[in-house]
Amino acid sequence: MPVAEHVLTHAAERPSKLAVRGPGGELTYARLAARIEAAARHLADDGLGPGVTAAIGLADPVDLLVAVLAADLAGATPLVGDHTWDRDRWRTLTAPLPTVPITTSPIDTPPPGPAVRRRARPDDLAWACFSSGSTGRPRAIVRTRASWTGSYHHLNALTGIGPDDVVLVPGPLVSSLYAFAALHTLATGATALLPGRWPGRALADHLAAASVVHLVPHRLPDVLEQPGSLRVAVVGGAALAPGTRQAAERAGVRVVTYYGATELSFVAADTDGRGLRPFPEVEIEVRGDGPLGEVWVRSPWLAEGYLGAAAGPLRRDEDGWVSVGDVAEPYRAGGVLRVRGRGDGAIQTGGATVVPEDVEEVLRKVPGVGDVVVVGSPHPSLGAVVTAVVETPFSEPPPRALLEETARGGLDWAQRPRRWYAVPELPRTPTGKPARALVAARLASGDPAIRRLT
Repeated sequence: MPVAEHVLTHAAERPSKLAVRGPGGELTYARLAARIEAAARHLADDGLGPGVTAAIGLADPVDLLVAVLAADLAGATPLVGDHTWDRDRWRTLTAPLPTVPITTSPIDTPPPGPAVRRRARPDDLAWACFSSGSTGRPRAIVRTRASWTGSYHHLNALTGIGPDDVVLVPGPLVSSLYAFAALHTLATGATALLPGRWPGRALADHLAAASVVHLVPHRLPDVLEQPGSLRVAVVGGAALAPGTRQAAERAGVRVVTYYGATELSFVAADTDGRGLRPFPEVEIEVRGDGPLGEVWVRSPWLAEGYLGAAAGPLRRDEDGWVSVGDVAEPYRAGGVLRVRGRGDGAIQTGGATVVPEDVEEVLRKVPGVGDVVVVGSPHPSLGAVVTAVVETPFSEPPPRALLEETARGGLDWAQRPRRWYAVPELPRTPTGKPARALVAARLASGDPAIRRLT
């Protein structure tokens, strides 16, 4: 069933219940349903329907959700992008697809005519979003309705989210992590708080109203400083920093973390701090004979591929298994999955292979380090040397001697950084993850904002 039809059902059953609150105000389920139906009729009159991609770039998160749900109701494939892109940029990114750009807010007043209804099927191409890569041309990833909405009830079972919750989604909906969270909230019949970006000084006010938050790991400590009425934090995107789960327990917040990828959706979840285990209906293999292998997945939640036959890391075998190149330790079916990072980010240095995430995990423990990115810098004889860029937003960076001491105590010889840099703030992808490729590019260009530690 399209999420829009869930909204219409909730509107019929609980019309006065608050559905969404955004920067421009709030809507009950009845009012949200009316806006979706009005926009769907308007879009259908403009020729939007099956086989057409609705390229949606709207600054207001509520307007964006209305457009997404209206496009789905009309039978089109909604594709969410950046609201700053103009029509020429959209045409470049979506060519040669039949595309209708939606860059103005959907209308509020229903035009005359019958309600728009399409016969929805599980295999409809009902959602598309861009990968969160930090450089190069973004890739648009498309998925079926079933691969998007079929996992909702599993997420509810793992997290305890229900229709009486108020769910804070504190990031841009161009990120699939936050877009999924917002649509899941509405399908469940809960209330979505949509600031459209990280709320900053308004965080405490949002948390005073929220019972659930979806976010990325580096934002969780901020939430735990003033948890308000929060009971569950759903965290995706990377591993938690040491001690974060214990801090959450002290704050009375249950943490559910998950591992996945835009192309794979959910792969594994950790609901109790004992490690990542397969998400319901997911099969996992780690292929390879060494200490690390490549993660392959088979499940109902996989994307169909890239729009416009774009190239990307997604690969399939003849038995329906897929991989995006992530690497993990050897894995036994049903056991704990220990993901070590993206395979294409590994650093080849002097014949050794270094996984950046292994190094970063150790260096994050150094007092004064807010976050860290490890990349390979070119070297004439070694191929590359391990290079660390530490983020120190509120203070001077820790002494290089302390960083090196920590590296010696927790890392093998090949893993230890040979070059050290510091920045007040790391560049990040729309999901909030450090933009590793952009950091490497800025280092290579000699960006003066990245200060070398001596």
